[in-house]
Amino acid sequence: MTPTLTIIVIVIGLLLLTLEIVALPGGISGIFGMGLLIFGVWQSFIQLGMTGGTIVLCCCVAICIILLAIFMKSKTWKKFSLNEESDSAVNQVSDPSLSVGTRGKTIARLAPTGKALIDGKLMEVHAVNKFIDPDKEIEVVAIEGYRIDVCEVEDRRFEQEA
Repeated sequence: MTPTLTIIVIVIGLLLLTLEIVALPGGISGIFGMGLLIFGVWQSFIQLGMTGGTIVLCCCVAICIILLAIFMKSKTWKKFSLNEESDSAVNQVSDPSLSVGTRGKTIARLAPTGKALIDGKLMEVHAVNKFIDPDKEIEVVAIEGYRIDVCEVEDRRFEQEA
């Protein structure tokens, strides 16, 4: 193997390791990159002897550390990270005004879970016996933990079962 080909193998190995760190997680490009680096360093020891091979090895390690430092300090990771915060909250069922029999109105279709306005508060509710369309009158029939079960006011199937 010629020295030029050895340099090309080392450069390709470094590029694959860089891709592994920045864009292609999963290990395949990292394994190939590390394999090419090891092969290139091994070939440099064969071609250049102990001193030349050690210099190539030290250069490869230094370049890997420098590349890692550059990508850690740059804004590269900002592109991949989640920057939004969730401001939603779980239903606060400890509210004494919310009890079985309280009425409200659906905001969105309950299929079977959706949003409803109960006592002026937006809550996530669960329809117990069917889908309920928007702007329908609903009534709370059960409260289990954070789950609020409702049925449509005109629908009397739930009352017959109880």
